[in-house]
Amino acid sequence: MDTQRAAALWQQMWQGLRGAEALPALNFLQTSTFASAYAVSELAATSIGLASQALSDLLGRPAPVSVNVRLASRWFQHSLQPLNRPLPAQWDSFAGDYATRDGWIRLHTNAPHHRAAMEQVLGRHRDRDALAATVAQWQASALEQAVTAASGCASALRSEQQWQQHPQGMAVRHEPLIAQRATREAPTPGWQLPLARPLLGVRVLDLTRVIAGPVATRFLASLGAQVLRIDPPDWQEPTLEEEINCGKRCARLDIRRADGRAQLIALMQHADVLVHGYRADALERIGLDAETRQALAPGLVDVSLNAWGWHGPWRNRRGFDSLVQMACGIAEQGMRWSGAERPVPLPVQALDHATGYMMAAAVLEGMRQRRENGVGWQAHLSLARTACLLQQHGAAPQSAQDGIAACPHDVHSAVEITPWGIAQRLRAAARLPGTPMFCAAPAARAGSSNACW
Repeated sequence: MDTQRAAALWQQMWQGLRGAEALPALNFLQTSTFASAYAVSELAATSIGLASQALSDLLGRPAPVSVNVRLASRWFQHSLQPLNRPLPAQWDSFAGDYATRDGWIRLHTNAPHHRAAMEQVLGRHRDRDALAATVAQWQASALEQAVTAASGCASALRSEQQWQQHPQGMAVRHEPLIAQRATREAPTPGWQLPLARPLLGVRVLDLTRVIAGPVATRFLASLGAQVLRIDPPDWQEPTLEEEINCGKRCARLDIRRADGRAQLIALMQHADVLVHGYRADALERIGLDAETRQALAPGLVDVSLNAWGWHGPWRNRRGFDSLVQMACGIAEQGMRWSGAERPVPLPVQALDHATGYMMAAAVLEGMRQRRENGVGWQAHLSLARTACLLQQHGAAPQSAQDGIAACPHDVHSAVEITPWGIAQRLRAAARLPGTPMFCAAPAARAGSSNACW
């Protein structure tokens, strides 16, 4: 483990959350790390540590937080180990990196409508080789623009220097890691915050998908929060549901319809926390801007993320961790660091996971502000700004990386019975004395619950 980089990451995360307040100690245990061009395991440990320290502060306890670096790294891979089947395939058969006339591009086709957008531009192909032949005829930037204009998801490979000179890269660099502000005054909430299940009775409305936002709400569920996840009628995440939905109830609403929007508003009025991952202006376009949300639920802790940042020309562009890694220079640095001839991303989707834990920290900080100062709270984060945090500490020397080994005692002895089968879940990577972190309910399928508290 690179203790210098870990200390620097911890300091910047803490300043992002709490400004100039004194930096608390964070104890690191079992410090084996990923082999990577960047300090990925250090990012994993410090982001989980930030969420855990925010919990400690909400509870008003000076107890030190400890993080198992090896377990934190494993949480950034998979928290679930199926016992009677393999893990599902992570990617659609056409998703991935393709050589163009002048570089590389990544196509993200996991969602059916994103694959359809790609095919609108490039046509249908029998296999990856056939698609690769078509992509090879394009310039990377032209194809990126064409797929994006068709409402698809693609990202050309850029170096860090190119990204820093790009209008979006310049915009992101000037954003805070966690943009936070107090909103209107609100009555003191009746949260009991019992030590063993601190968020028992706290209502969390989850309007997030894929990884970053669901990681945040999974962490809150592990502390006892009542998490209600809302998905659109046609949204599917078959490769992620079992991994990410433990401890949650999952419902569907069509908020494009008046009745679905009315139901969402009724849920919001009784929520303590709202976590959402829509593009920057999506809720505004349906009449639910930040001021309206606070008026509906005075004192609401309102935490949101997007992929590309909150300012600049790409603020409303669809994006995912793998695309941000391509655009901002991480995959290009990985290629140079490893001596490869094609893009080399981080060993895990670390931007997603780290942003998720920082979102959870922002929620807990917002709850602390609500209890102590009687105000609502709003916070914004982005994958691109998390990437900037990681890149600020440069490429890691190869000799500093050790590798992640699994141990039998990493998982809970109890079996988790889900709609997909049986599995075991990793033990929590962080330890706060007296507060176990575990989800009391197994993972649920999308749409398996009613949209009500």
